[in-house]
Formats: sequence, structure tokens, C-alpha cells
Amino acid sequence: MSSSIQEMMQDIGMRARAASRAMARASSEQKNQALLHIAKVVRQQAAEIQKINQVDVERAKGNGQDPAFVDRLTMTPKTIETMALGLEQIVSLDDPIGKISALQKQASGIELGQMRVPLGVIGIIYESRPNVTIDAAALCLKSGNAVILRGGSEAIDSNTLLAQIIQEGLAAAGLPKDAVQVVTTTDRSAVGEMITMTQYIDVIVPRGGKSLIARLMAEARVPMIKHLDGICHTYIDADADIAMAVKVCDNAKTQRYAPCNAMETLLVNQDIAQKVLPTLCKIYQDKGVELRVDVLTRKILEANGFQKLVDAKEEDWQTEYLAPILSIKTVANIDEAMNHIEQYGSKHTDAIITNNKAQADRFLREVDSASVMVNASTRFADGFEYGLGAEIGISNDKLHARGPVGLDGLTSLKYVVMGHGEIRT
Repeated sequence: MSSSIQEMMQDIGMRARAASRAMARASSEQKNQALLHIAKVVRQQAAEIQKINQVDVERAKGNGQDPAFVDRLTMTPKTIETMALGLEQIVSLDDPIGKISALQKQASGIELGQMRVPLGVIGIIYESRPNVTIDAAALCLKSGNAVILRGGSEAIDSNTLLAQIIQEGLAAAGLPKDAVQVVTTTDRSAVGEMITMTQYIDVIVPRGGKSLIARLMAEARVPMIKHLDGICHTYIDADADIAMAVKVCDNAKTQRYAPCNAMETLLVNQDIAQKVLPTLCKIYQDKGVELRVDVLTRKILEANGFQKLVDAKEEDWQTEYLAPILSIKTVANIDEAMNHIEQYGSKHTDAIITNNKAQADRFLREVDSASVMVNASTRFADGFEYGLGAEIGISNDKLHARGPVGLDGLTSLKYVVMGHGEIRT
């Protein structure tokens, strides 16, 4: 690593640490003022944001990036408006910082509670999605944290413009610009430095492909909030409503292919497979989805005139496609479905379609994922859809934060003691 990169990152870290103290004491009014200013400017500069983003998009296409990657990189008018709405939704949320849980008097006379406090400095490393710059900065800002953002080189122009908008909002509210900093170098060694800066950064949130997160898991010294894969399943139970199953499973796969909450494997109970698979798979094939199927599914579909089916291999059950490809397995019962999810799932999001409450309850209790759903599309596993305003990422870890990470996931608790002169005897 060049000394200049190291010096730059150390300087960013020092300034973020200093800014984090100002953010910890910032009022809710200040933080909300900054967020509303950012939302206003995002809307005012929507055309400019799209123009700059198009430079990144064309560069990515020229570099041969696949369609899913380009889709994640592209900012549309809808994407930009969603960012602004997310900012406003975060403004409407209660500020968790400084809240003290009900004080309880102890036998000694002291009163004991817990106060919610910021984590401090958060480092976010992400690829392709420039909207993360706004979403992540907004959540960190509202939760009283400073943040260092290191986006991918493919989105450098978009991220730089969005960072300027954010810092303008901070300044307008009397908050330090250094509370949100974007690493402007595309040198990969900046990431290596960032993930070892334990003296400045309290937690790293990686948002990107499997290779990025695997690298960080191997090299990072700073604790992480992360998920490695989004291998999401939907199980259609024997007691499912057919029309509902078709609608939900179509949406879970085809509404968008690139997000981590898109369904990658469909599991179908053998007692209902003949009724639901032909209708559903026609929709998939009409939309250009490649179907990778097990033996039972192939038999059912071929009996209904289907062609162009691909035999599922072992690796298909453990692949996050992020593309118009779906693996399908016909299973004997809910136990086989849950066993499959346990073996191949990534503990991200899994759903059951059923009108049987007992089966739904079993699925909710026994499937060990960050989000478990009944009769809903896996595409709902999202901070915005969960009413968090936005998300800084999705965690399938079990410690500290799990599922879409919103405001509370970016805070910690400390004990506070209110005394009246008590001494320990």
C-alpha cells in the first residue's frame, strides 16, 4: 500500500472520529433538518444526478459488466424519488438516541436503566448501487453516527455528486461535513486500510458481491454487520391458495432479478405441484426465466408440454443467481422443504405459501432466517418496505443486528445509573 493512500485513509478516519462526537450530541431537529435539505436537493438535482450516473453506466457497459450489475448501478427517476422518500421517512421516525429505558430502583437505592447511543464511526464498503450513498448516510446521520463511505470504482462519479449533496445538507443544519465522507480514490488498497482502522472505525458494513464480503471476512479487523449470500426460498405448501401462490412466486422472482431478496429456489409440495407448476412455469418461461429442475419437477412439466428445461445440479441449490434463472424442486412435505432450506439457505429470507395456520406457525418457528414470511413475496425483505426508511444493509448474523438494519441496528446500549449519594457496603 502506498504511503499516500494510508495517510489519506488515516486522515479521513481521524476527521470521522472527531465528527462522531458532534453527531452524538446533535439534536433531533438538526438531524431532521439536514435530512430534509438533502431530500429537497436530491429532487432539485434529479436530472443532474441521472446525467452523472449515465457516465458511470456507460463506463460499466464499456467494461463488459453484466446486465444485473448495470441494473444495480442505474439510477432512474423512480430510484431518485425513492431515495428522497426514504429520507423523509427517516425524518418521520423517532430518534432513538438518548432514550433511557424505564429506570428501575435497586435494593441499594440506585436507579438503573439503559440509554441508546450511537455506535460511533461506521465504515460502509459497497459496490455498484449509488443509492446506498444516500440511504446509508441518512441512517447513520439520524442515528448520530459518522460514516465513511467507500463505493465501487464503477459508481465513483455518482457517489461523489451524492456526497456533495449530503455534505451541503449537513452544513445547512450546522453539523460537521466530516460526519459523512466518501473515499474518492478507486485504489483497492484503500479498502484494505479501512477494514483494519480499529482506532477510528467501530463497525464495517459490506454491501456487495460474494467475493468482496469473503475478502473482508478473511482480512477485516474491524467488526462487521454483513450477509454473504441471498439464497431465498419460497415453499408452496399443499394447503396453498393456487392463485395466491402464482402471484406471489411470480413477483418474488421476476419483479427484479438483481436484488439479494429475489427468490432463487422454489420448493413445491408434491400434492399441489400438478396444479401450480404448469401455470407458474409458463409465466416464468414467457418472461425468459431459465428453469433448472429436479427429476420430479421435470416429469410434471414435460407431461404438460414444457421444453427447454435444465437439470438442476448440486451447485444450483447453493447459488445466488441474481439473474433470470430459477431452481425448482418438488418436495414430499414441509419437513423436506425446511430441511432443504436448512442445508442450502443463506439465512436471509424464506417464505411459505399456505392457508394452514399450523404449517405456517411451524415454518415461522423452525426456519432460521433473518426474515421469515407467510403468504408474501421475499422481495419485501427491505428496510424501506419494513418501514425503516431505508436500510444500511441486511444482516444474517445473529449478534447485534439481524435482517434489514435500520436505526436501532446502528445503535448500542449503555447502562446508566442515577444515584442519590448511595455507597456500596
